[in-house]
Amino acid sequence: QVQLIESGGGLVQAGESMRLACVASGMAIRGLYMAWFRQAPEKERQFVAFSDNSGLSPVYNNAVKGRFTISRDNAQNTVYLQMNDLKSEDTAVYICAAGEKLGTYTYWGQGAQVTVSS
Repeated sequence: QVQLIESGGGLVQAGESMRLACVASGMAIRGLYMAWFRQAPEKERQFVAFSDNSGLSPVYNNAVKGRFTISRDNAQNTVYLQMNDLKSEDTAVYICAAGEKLGTYTYWGQGAQVTVSS
């Protein structure tokens, strides 16, 4: 059974940092495309960051570029999202996703709540 489990969410104040982790079980992330999405209350799910299967060419939503960093540890089967200088508008449920094909995500986590107070 393939699972993606996020951790590291919580409540922080604006300007602070937080790191999310997504651990995969039942499959190896090596060779997979990995991404983070987020969904705020009453808003559509939004792309946040993407890591291709080499991990060398990350892509970011303009809203987080320069503040967030996606990274992957294939040996630990884990993808991270380092979030710095958090803003209240970053408040959302952050969801990890994985797929074998570019632009197609087959596996999704349950999400981790991130709340930024101003």
